[in-house]
Amino acid sequence: MKKNQFNTKFGVVAATVGSAVGLGNIWRFPYEAGAHGGGAFLIVYLLFVLILGIPVICAEFLIGHSSGADVYTAFTKLNGGRLWRLVGRMGLAAALLILGFYSVVAGWTVEYIYQSVISFGGATTADELHAQFGAFSSDAVKPLWWILAFLAANYVILIRGVGKGIERMSNILMPLLFVILLVFVINSLMLPKAAEGLEFLFKPDFSAITPSVVLGALGQAFFSLSLGLGCLITYASYFRADTPLVKTATISALLDMLVAIMAGVIIFPAVFTYGQEPSAGPQLVFEVLPSIFLNMPGGIVWATLFFILLFVASLTSTLSMFEILIAYMERSLSMSRLKAVSLTLMVVIVLSTLCSLSFGKLDGIRVFGLNLFSLSDYLSSNILLPVGGILISIFAGWIVERHTVRLELLGSAPSTLLRISVRIIIFNLRYLAPIGIGLIFIFGL
Repeated sequence: MKKNQFNTKFGVVAATVGSAVGLGNIWRFPYEAGAHGGGAFLIVYLLFVLILGIPVICAEFLIGHSSGADVYTAFTKLNGGRLWRLVGRMGLAAALLILGFYSVVAGWTVEYIYQSVISFGGATTADELHAQFGAFSSDAVKPLWWILAFLAANYVILIRGVGKGIERMSNILMPLLFVILLVFVINSLMLPKAAEGLEFLFKPDFSAITPSVVLGALGQAFFSLSLGLGCLITYASYFRADTPLVKTATISALLDMLVAIMAGVIIFPAVFTYGQEPSAGPQLVFEVLPSIFLNMPGGIVWATLFFILLFVASLTSTLSMFEILIAYMERSLSMSRLKAVSLTLMVVIVLSTLCSLSFGKLDGIRVFGLNLFSLSDYLSSNILLPVGGILISIFAGWIVERHTVRLELLGSAPSTLLRISVRIIIFNLRYLAPIGIGLIFIFGL
């Protein structure tokens, strides 16, 4: 057995789904759906996951699994030439950018676990909670302590390696996450205006589908599934030889979609029941939901449980992004795991500190009108991830030897359904994914 390898099939699915399921599903999806009309956004998002998401997951899986390498060298090991290392460099850059701003939001979730326990310091109205969040997020010091606490949790897990660290923790955290989600869904469906919230989420107004909605749905699909930066290439390099790639990709994508839909089912009935605005934006989770929880029976318990849910989702995602960088340092730079984890953590601490301060002392630093936090989000989600997705699709569809692609995706005893599915996946990777993602990416620019 390889030193760094997932030990069980359940561990493979748990870690892969954990990589995909994160703040993108529970924090980002509800406010994106709210801002883009609910049902219309959901339909476009689901189509992108099915038509583009699953094939690109398969592409990352076959690149990582067949090369057994980190994201930087995987492409050259599969006869891609040195030029294709650019994709690996983009993945490393995207991972750093995302970890920079993602850790800030994850730190907020730790703060709000504490705030939930102390009843949000006596704040009760939406205006008071808005002021409280603004004061906290713009503080020069307090958010940094929570960022450090969150990154310390990552360090403790990562230092133990893939099997004993990432896999073992994913096996615990992912079932816990789904249990908490299910409890929330049941509670949400019992709210007085649950029907209105569900109608907003599931009844699409197709006239509301605009280029902005389409671009937002594409960004959400790629951000949520962790596509285009190399998380899944890195994890697939740890898969056992008999791991069914297409099946694992499909399960991961479907479970990721399920979590996003469950998050919508949790949030929108509550938003409508308590007279809040579904298009509240990023502050939906940290300002609007606390005011809702405070009006619920047992609201403190619900609030605490919800922010624990966000923390768990954040942790499983950041583990995979850290592993992109750690695997590169271990394999390409021949560093020990201890040194690789420690160095990566220090770099992320610096980046996340800058992103956090962009809400306060560094707010005056703007690039194209964006502060450092928003710039990191935009560059990674709207540029690096889609471009990475295009290049990974082209590489898997056109550059990797067809024999290798079929061997990786079909396995040793393929069924007729699997053969048909693989033909569709290859067609999508060659034509639909690069063209579709490319057109929407160009329009976004």
